[in-house]
Amino acid sequence: MIVQMEVMEIVQESERNTQGDDEASDERDSQQSKSKCPKLERQCRLFWRPCLAKHNPLPQSASCCERFKHSLLCPPHGRLARLLSLLLAVLLTWLVLWSVLHQEALPGGNFFSLLVLLICCLIGGYVTKLLHLPPLLGMLLVGFGLRNIPYIDTAKHITPAWASALRTIALVVILIRAGLGLDPKALKKLSCVVIRLAFLPCLFECVTVAIVTNQLFDFPWVWGFMLGFVLAAVSPAVVVPSLLSLQERGLGTDQGIPTLVIAAASVDDVLAISGFGILLGIAFSQNSNDDLAFTIFRGPLEALAGIVFGILYGLVLWYIPDSKSKNILLARTFLLSTGGLFSIFGSQAAEIPGAGALGCLTLAFVAGLRWRKQGWDNDQSPIADVMSKIWWIFQPLLFGLIGAEVDVSALESSTIGLGVATLFIGLVVRVIVSFLAVFGTGLNLKERLFIPFAWLPKATVQAAIGPIALDTARKYGGDSVEIDLGIKVLTIAVLVIIITAPLGAMAISLTGPRLLQKSQKAREMEGRNKQHHMERNSNGKTEPELHEMISKKDSERISSSSFYSDFITQDSIEQMSANV
Repeated sequence: MIVQMEVMEIVQESERNTQGDDEASDERDSQQSKSKCPKLERQCRLFWRPCLAKHNPLPQSASCCERFKHSLLCPPHGRLARLLSLLLAVLLTWLVLWSVLHQEALPGGNFFSLLVLLICCLIGGYVTKLLHLPPLLGMLLVGFGLRNIPYIDTAKHITPAWASALRTIALVVILIRAGLGLDPKALKKLSCVVIRLAFLPCLFECVTVAIVTNQLFDFPWVWGFMLGFVLAAVSPAVVVPSLLSLQERGLGTDQGIPTLVIAAASVDDVLAISGFGILLGIAFSQNSNDDLAFTIFRGPLEALAGIVFGILYGLVLWYIPDSKSKNILLARTFLLSTGGLFSIFGSQAAEIPGAGALGCLTLAFVAGLRWRKQGWDNDQSPIADVMSKIWWIFQPLLFGLIGAEVDVSALESSTIGLGVATLFIGLVVRVIVSFLAVFGTGLNLKERLFIPFAWLPKATVQAAIGPIALDTARKYGGDSVEIDLGIKVLTIAVLVIIITAPLGAMAISLTGPRLLQKSQKAREMEGRNKQHHMERNSNGKTEPELHEMISKKDSERISSSSFYSDFITQDSIEQMSANV
């Protein structure tokens, strides 16, 4: 036993000695490295210095070439860093899809085609935004190209069921944002004007389109009015940013024109979506064995069912989840989104498609009434920010899939020509009625002329509800006539987006500064800026003389700095650092 203990002590002592030797050797290595590292480190810094962004700041008045060279410096920063992050995210997404789905994630598969469509539509939207055009126009054209251009027509491999489901989800996002964006105070304040501007142009254009399509296309009256409501809705995605841009410059704010147009646009969309849903229920109830009375009242009954569901579920969201919950934003977003999805998909499963859109819109509006009192206004609502981020993903999918649904080989030239004719006849009626609808509002002639131009853009609602008739006809086994009518409705909706979205955006940006008056606050701010500029030039010198004097001072400062720089060389810097 004693011998065993002695052996253990000897072993432990030897381990301690070897550990001490290792520590001593590590210390010697560290001392050697300390003696070698400064020179190596200095050489590495001198070698990599031209490639580092922090040592090569961008001048204030840099040229395009200088900005491009600076964007390539390390580490990645600015737009290049965002681009690399996006490429890495796309690559990892594709690798995950490939590892799970295998063939579906390879070229020719459904998920590969959807991923390519999403990326290309994002790029197309960014390019058109640089051209000061609505991004949705670029997304629509990209989807159209990916379906009809040979060798890159990957969109034809997208499964129709997936395309329909994704478009429906995008519709849910649109309806929730529209419901949350309805401001009850603004509606109450401008109730008469908003109702006139929202109802009259929409209804008159709808009736005009129904009459024209019945005469030119031989559309049934129900399908004609359905197409009328599709074409009559204005696009919040184009109108709202354009009006907010004018509002930031103080144009028309004293008369409340931006608020009036934005509020009326929301009500206009509600009216168009509601009318479309009612007519959709009537159109597809005619194929059933129901009697005539039930067929007539089925559409309004479906709309009433959607409103009742939206009110009840919106009241539930007043109290669930608790307003003091820690994860209230996550809970409310989840419950609101799933309620909207259930309203749309559940109504389709129950074969009452006219109830879904109105129910989704109603539940978002009713829930927002209580949330506004709790501080979640539309401008400061966290849930509105979340829905806008979700829309960033589904907007390219929606417009890309809409463009990919149009097959050039199946189009008839008469459909395009008559569709354009129908569009312009409806727009003429809409412009006239919009101008007459704002009489008696205190606006002058120029301001009343601006309203019809702001009422031209169409895109979002057309992309959301345009394919629904075709999807419903395919789902319920409609005959070839109904499927052909659905294709024509979708084609005309695409033509409306392509023509009116850029035309309306340019009309608002060009006519706004010319027809609208600047607010008193904007004029005062502009006057103060001019006065401040004159005070800076109050020494009696003209602007060219001031520029010449500033340039002389800059040249003297540069020459003095270059004089001192002759004495401060790299060798002197190294010598000073060695002395320190």
